[in-house]
Amino acid sequence: MTDHFKGIEDEIREGLFLRRDSKYRDFQSRLIPTAAPEAIIGVRTPDLRKYAKELSKRREIEAFLQKLPHRYFDENQLHAFLLSEMKDYGRCIEAVNAFLPYVDNWATCDQLSPKIFKKHRGELLPQIRDWMGSEHSYTVRFAIGMLMQHFLEEDFDPSYPKIVLEHRSEEYYINMMRAWYFATALAKQYDAVLPMIEERGLDPWTQNKTIQKAVESYRITDEQKLYLKSLKPASGKRGK
Repeated sequence: MTDHFKGIEDEIREGLFLRRDSKYRDFQSRLIPTAAPEAIIGVRTPDLRKYAKELSKRREIEAFLQKLPHRYFDENQLHAFLLSEMKDYGRCIEAVNAFLPYVDNWATCDQLSPKIFKKHRGELLPQIRDWMGSEHSYTVRFAIGMLMQHFLEEDFDPSYPKIVLEHRSEEYYINMMRAWYFATALAKQYDAVLPMIEERGLDPWTQNKTIQKAVESYRITDEQKLYLKSLKPASGKRGK
């Protein structure tokens, strides 16, 4: 490890601790149970975003992105925001693939949302299919999130929800994202997605959670909500 390499890492860590909010750290510790409390510095999200934009302009930030795994949750959050600011699609995909195996919580997974993906949906879809085949829970969760974010409107195809429908898992954080995906899909593509709910293709827990989230949505009509409630299974085993 070179002195220059250590320099940017130490500078960033010092910058994160300068932005620390102890009360927010305690709040995050309760909200993200898979992150060790001692690994959470406690930097608020708007401050992390602002810091990421400042750092993204610096050439030496590449050294920080290559230093994996990071020690702190906040470093991973910052890493996610830095990737989200990348403007070169090829470089961004390479960096995302290097980072995903180290994502160990729902918050970092969901904050990772590269803006450049919107302009490269055709290239992104095969990547999403690859991520869906991962054995790493948060890589799968990320894949579902990207399918939800980029392929539920003008680029929607009825085959896309089937990708999520057919992915069976006992992992809680995957099934929560599957439910979020289908609730959003009902709001945006109700007629295309409803048959999958009617046929109860989802496991009972995810079906229940999907309907619960859909009923909470202002984009679902009262009539639709009433009908969706009738499709709830009697009980649903909670995913792990």
